[in-house]
Amino acid sequence: MMKKKNISASKASLVLFLCQMVSALDVPLDSKLLEELLQPPTIIQQSPKDYIVDPRENIVIQCEAKGKPPPSFSWTRNGTHFDIDKDALVTMKPNSGTLVVNIMNGGKAEAYEGVYQCTARNERGAAISNNIVIRPSRSPLWTKEKLEPNHVREGDSLVLHCRPPVGLPPPIIFWMDNAFQRLPQSERVSQGLNGDLYFSNVQPEDTREDYICYARFNHTQTIQQKQPISVKVFSMDSLNDTIAANLSDTDIYGAKPVTERQPVLLTPTGSTSTKVELRGNVLLLECIAAGLPTPVIRWIKEGGELPANRTFFENFKKTLKIIDVSEADSGNYKCIARNTLGSAHHVISVTVKAAPYWITAPRNLVLSPGEDGTLICRANGNPKPDITWLANGVPIAIAPEDPSRKVDGDTIIFSHVQERSSAVYQCNASNEYGYLLANAFVNVLAEPPRILTPANKLYQVIADSPALLDCAYFGSPKPEIEWFKGVKGSILRGNEYVFHDNGTLEIPVAQKDSTGTYTCVARNELGKIQNEVQLEVKDPTMIIKQPEYKVIQRYGQVSFECIIKHDPTLLPTVVWLKDNDELPDDERFLVGKDNLTIMNVTDKDDGTYTCVVNTTLDSVSASAVLTVVAAPPTPAIIYARPNPPFDLELTGQLERSIELSWVPGDENNSPITNFVIEFEDGLHEPGVWHYQTEVPGTQTTVQLKLSPYVNYSFRVIAVNEIGRSQPSEPSEQYLTKSANPDENPSNVQGIGSEPDNLVITWESLKGFQSNGPGLQYKVSWRQKDVDDEWTSVIVANVSKYIVSGTPTFVPYEIKVQALNDLGYAPEPLEVIGHSGEDLPMVAPGNVQVHVINSTLAKVHWDPVPPKTVRGHLQGYKVYYWKVQSLSRRNRRHVEKKILTFRGNKTFGMLPGLEPYSSYKLNVRVVNGKGEGPASPDKVFKTPEGVPSSPSFLKITNPTLDSLTLEWGSPTHPNGVLTSYILKFQPINNTHELGPLVEIRIPANESSLILKNLNYSTRYKFYFNAQTSVGSGSQITEEAVTIMDEAGILRPAVGAGKAMASRQVDIATQGWFIGLMCAVALLILILLIVCFIRRNKGGKYPVKEKEDAHADPEIQPMKEDDGTFGEYRSLESDAEDHKPLKKGSRTPSDRTVKKEDSDDSLVDYGEGVNGQFNEDGSFIGQYSGKKEKEPAEGNESSEAPSPVNAMNSFV
Repeated sequence: MMKKKNISASKASLVLFLCQMVSALDVPLDSKLLEELLQPPTIIQQSPKDYIVDPRENIVIQCEAKGKPPPSFSWTRNGTHFDIDKDALVTMKPNSGTLVVNIMNGGKAEAYEGVYQCTARNERGAAISNNIVIRPSRSPLWTKEKLEPNHVREGDSLVLHCRPPVGLPPPIIFWMDNAFQRLPQSERVSQGLNGDLYFSNVQPEDTREDYICYARFNHTQTIQQKQPISVKVFSMDSLNDTIAANLSDTDIYGAKPVTERQPVLLTPTGSTSTKVELRGNVLLLECIAAGLPTPVIRWIKEGGELPANRTFFENFKKTLKIIDVSEADSGNYKCIARNTLGSAHHVISVTVKAAPYWITAPRNLVLSPGEDGTLICRANGNPKPDITWLANGVPIAIAPEDPSRKVDGDTIIFSHVQERSSAVYQCNASNEYGYLLANAFVNVLAEPPRILTPANKLYQVIADSPALLDCAYFGSPKPEIEWFKGVKGSILRGNEYVFHDNGTLEIPVAQKDSTGTYTCVARNELGKIQNEVQLEVKDPTMIIKQPEYKVIQRYGQVSFECIIKHDPTLLPTVVWLKDNDELPDDERFLVGKDNLTIMNVTDKDDGTYTCVVNTTLDSVSASAVLTVVAAPPTPAIIYARPNPPFDLELTGQLERSIELSWVPGDENNSPITNFVIEFEDGLHEPGVWHYQTEVPGTQTTVQLKLSPYVNYSFRVIAVNEIGRSQPSEPSEQYLTKSANPDENPSNVQGIGSEPDNLVITWESLKGFQSNGPGLQYKVSWRQKDVDDEWTSVIVANVSKYIVSGTPTFVPYEIKVQALNDLGYAPEPLEVIGHSGEDLPMVAPGNVQVHVINSTLAKVHWDPVPPKTVRGHLQGYKVYYWKVQSLSRRNRRHVEKKILTFRGNKTFGMLPGLEPYSSYKLNVRVVNGKGEGPASPDKVFKTPEGVPSSPSFLKITNPTLDSLTLEWGSPTHPNGVLTSYILKFQPINNTHELGPLVEIRIPANESSLILKNLNYSTRYKFYFNAQTSVGSGSQITEEAVTIMDEAGILRPAVGAGKAMASRQVDIATQGWFIGLMCAVALLILILLIVCFIRRNKGGKYPVKEKEDAHADPEIQPMKEDDGTFGEYRSLESDAEDHKPLKKGSRTPSDRTVKKEDSDDSLVDYGEGVNGQFNEDGSFIGQYSGKKEKEPAEGNESSEAPSPVNAMNSFV
């Protein structure tokens, strides 16, 4: 007892350990992330386990794998290393493990039979493929044999043996005659599963000499034919006549009729048999019986029911078919053959076994160093499969030791893994019926946090609705996520927020004050990263005046109102519906800005009208009912439909015509405009009335044309402006005489449904077109442009006939002629049809690609020979796909694109290509059956293009005279980046732009510090990237330098969202006013001193003054490198302590010179034509030109005032 307790305790501890394990990391499906992470190999494509190949074609054994770094490939053949370099006929595709055996250049497929296995390996492990068994298909000939004629007595059973040659895969068997027509089968005559032809009892009509068994080998597309078998059936009457002719009159002879016999099973033999089938396959059980009368087969399952929805009966119930069998389908199945004389039965004991199938297949594990995990491999089968593990393709028992790994049956337990624990593990589940092999890798990664959500992503929601802010992340170990509101806000906590495991922040009820910047921070022990997103909460859309219920008189006017209130930043659309559907297309419906008006209302306008208001974020609606009532009664003439005609009379009866007359009914105050005559064919379609003709309302007789073999009745309908009358009472019946058909079937076509047949179709004649009893069709055909006689067959009243055994896609002349018991219709017209199409045989050749520009290419090819199309040429398909980007040298998931060019075109344009990339393409010809083989892949490359805009531009660390710029490289470089171009200019408080400065930055830089800037000044920056082709689109940002070093005011640096109106106007500050007063006092004192010195006759040393205060604007460029001011990259921080060079951008007195400060208004908005308010403020339009790159050197023609000179760029 104690021992059992200990075992139970150990099992319990193991289960507890597995439950407490840290779950494996989920790697987001982010293409950029997946390209950067190291990953063991994964087999993504391989050939089937049992691979039967065509011995006439090259053998392609597929093995494709992905991994980082890209894996290398090797093969084994029959368990030993397969050195493909030593076999000139075997090659491996570049960057792939797929083998190509060149059979078409002299190789023999039989020499390459065997078991192949592929291994994909990189530094993180090795994955292996299934064992791929290569076998060439075989379609051997029938062995020659001498077949004796079969002489059979009428009523006896007969089996014609096929015994096809053993092929690979097994052939499809069918019986035909010398005319390539399938032999008819029935309950009496049928083909067994083994291909033999069984006769339950033979009849005299079974006598023939061309019973031919065919074996079709689909893999090699060949058909083998057995020698014809002859069957001669002797009836009892002919046998008695033969015997009587050889007997004397004194002999006693009595003729015996055909003897009826009770059923006897022809197959299977005996009373019982067994059958083993695998789970998931199709179970086929067969019973064929002899007997006279022909026995009927019935199936039952002893002790149970046949499974519903999976049971089918075929071959006239002689075959029981159960699809998708399982272990529950095991048991005894009894077939019972019965006729009027008795019955016979057979019991088949079915056992369902199972090849291994997955219960839990092992899944890839991505772990952090020190974490735990498990690989579980569970499979079932009958018998139960054995589970074995391999590590990197080597049995785990002899694989290198890993202290973090422990194997426990179908589970591998990993504890405290390290990066060296990365490997690919294989689980093999096998029993006597097959095996399963699965690769699952363990990838141990140590990665700092990454945030995958785009920076500054904007979310917009309606107030009082949930807001979901994404922060998709990845890191190993799994990062912790924190959210903050604002740049320096506190961490978000509390019940008003919901924090999801995937990093998403949910605000269940967003309010207007929820608007702002939210920062997501992801951190683990390897680092920290943050990302900002923006949330805007909009006012909900409301209908403040809804449409109201209206009652309106007929022919009146009605209006529904729908006045809305919405967020000013959202653009609403208003749609009116009637009864939840679109408004009628009627000019009486007038839709205004906030109403719907219906003019001249009618009864059909009655219904429910709905006003639907949609914005990009919400939708509201309101409905009202319109009831239309009759106008007040006024005396008026009553108009109505006419009364039906009466007294119909038939006169002047002839074979093809008759005269009909009638008496009109009352017009009811609206004149009769016309009469409609209809007829009924009581012989072919009783109760169905057809349109015959119509006559003006003034006419009461009509001569009607008739068709033969129709039992006519007529009726008349009167029509006025109000409507149609009820039909009149039918006339007496009149039966016309029969005649030959007047016409032949229409729409005759010949289109093959299979490569070896011709399906002839037509539209059958209607009953009254038959002109007599016994309608049939004579179908005739012959091959066009071949001196053949017409082949004809007469068929019943059908609309299709199939001609079998035709060559593939050849033209035929076809005609279909109607006939009845009295004779034939006129000679029909011939039409041209074609036998069935087959797939094209060859690929287009000489494929050439001409690259026009970085996004467009032109492809040419030679047309295929018409004979190889084997069908109607529909065009050509060009498959093309991007292999890799030449700038990043990385591969990605191949997404093939297809362009179809109709007709016999031999060229086409490929639009939408990505610049500076490598592409492949191939061309295939297309007919009505499908696509032909692909041409060899053609590789071409697109040239460089201009890059996209940099992925971001951030401006940080504002100081008195410097700003730090950081940027990201373009998402689509479209070539090799040569440099970045930075342009910037100051903006004053009236939105005027200052001089533009341009800087070229090396392509390998990602940050820059701009120095010697004006304090408390807003700057606008334009930034773009360049390739050798040219400049890409630019990104713009704005930022402000701070006011002073004390940090009294530090304007926020934003993504261009701060407006100039939010800046501080220093002209209104107290300290500034005091400073100006002090400067004014100092100037006054200087003026007084100068005046005194001048009166004393002294000279003012102007030249010395100018030399002592040289204008720095004269030398704005550095002497050593010619760059503007001082700027540096973040990589050059070591030079920060060097003394500043001369050449400051701004004069020491902080004034701005006229030629540098003022832009001409002509270049912005209305220019000199701008208007001013009464207070002198400028009200001309501020042109969007300031958003674009302005021209340099705009100079003002007016001198600035002293105050504006100092504040012009604040």
